[in-house]
Amino acid sequence: MSRFVTFVIFLIAVFLQAGAYGLTFLLPRLFERFGADEKAVGITLTVATVSTLITVYYAGHLSDWFGRVMTLAVACVFISASMALFGIADAMGPVPILASLLMGAGWGLTYALVPVVLTRLVTAEERVRYFAINSVVLMAGFGLSPVMASAIEKAGGTVVEAFMIVAVLSLLSAVLFFILIGPVRAHAINPGPEESSRLSLSGVGAIFRSRAVLPVTMVFLGASVFAGVSNFQTVYADARGLDYAAFFLIYTVTVVICRIALARFKGGANPYLTIAALQYVMAGSVLLFIFSGSNEPAYWLVAVLFGVGYGASYPILVAMAANDAETTLVPQTLQSLR
Repeated sequence: MSRFVTFVIFLIAVFLQAGAYGLTFLLPRLFERFGADEKAVGITLTVATVSTLITVYYAGHLSDWFGRVMTLAVACVFISASMALFGIADAMGPVPILASLLMGAGWGLTYALVPVVLTRLVTAEERVRYFAINSVVLMAGFGLSPVMASAIEKAGGTVVEAFMIVAVLSLLSAVLFFILIGPVRAHAINPGPEESSRLSLSGVGAIFRSRAVLPVTMVFLGASVFAGVSNFQTVYADARGLDYAAFFLIYTVTVVICRIALARFKGGANPYLTIAALQYVMAGSVLLFIFSGSNEPAYWLVAVLFGVGYGASYPILVAMAANDAETTLVPQTLQSLR
């Protein structure tokens, strides 16, 4: 398998499992089926978050034992199982909680290890470009799965069908990662053994004492804003008489355009000034959203500005974290971003 084909299949695998994250934005709608409210959704997401944090901490241990690509494949199996369990849940109880645990584990492994695998395949000079391409693919999966769910509902189906479709796609992603184990090893920039990816308390301390602490902190803050805006977007939209699918579609298209346009952009002479400007755009979008009410054009503008602010800054931040980290701590630093 050539290096180009390896990258293409890798990105397809990333795209197929990314839809699962986008469908978590539909959990309020899914839970309505059995009378659960937003509080139940919040509990479910909290369980998933705790599972993610624990898994991220041990992701390096697992990948050191089994190999990073093999671990990615297993993570996609977890994600597939979680989507299927959410789909069959008929009450707030053990089934959605187990689904949350599996989803958190899948997220923790997948989103911690994908950029680490990329760093093994590309040079430092190529990182911004390839992180941008990877983030385009991820965002396409995130944003298009809610649009797909909306289309299914408008056609007379239910959101359950969307969860089942994504469960199958995530399982296919696992198969592709299994296929890539050999090719990724063959095309590694450094053909020797993989550097240890294990996180430890001392390693986390070293990351936060390094220059990488700034981009790591900014990713954390940006991700918190993204979660707040996205996870209950269906609730916000329904309350205001708006179409949540329009928000996700416009946001996704904006992010994809920005990241393709900036695929070779490394932040300019002062990357952090560029990042700061984009973060102000994101903050402006949230303020507009708060005060825009049921105004549809303003809602669309919010999606555009949020896509520009968050979407364009994220790959630059990830690349800066990798570049500012100590060489021996690059895998751990990238895992801490997840």
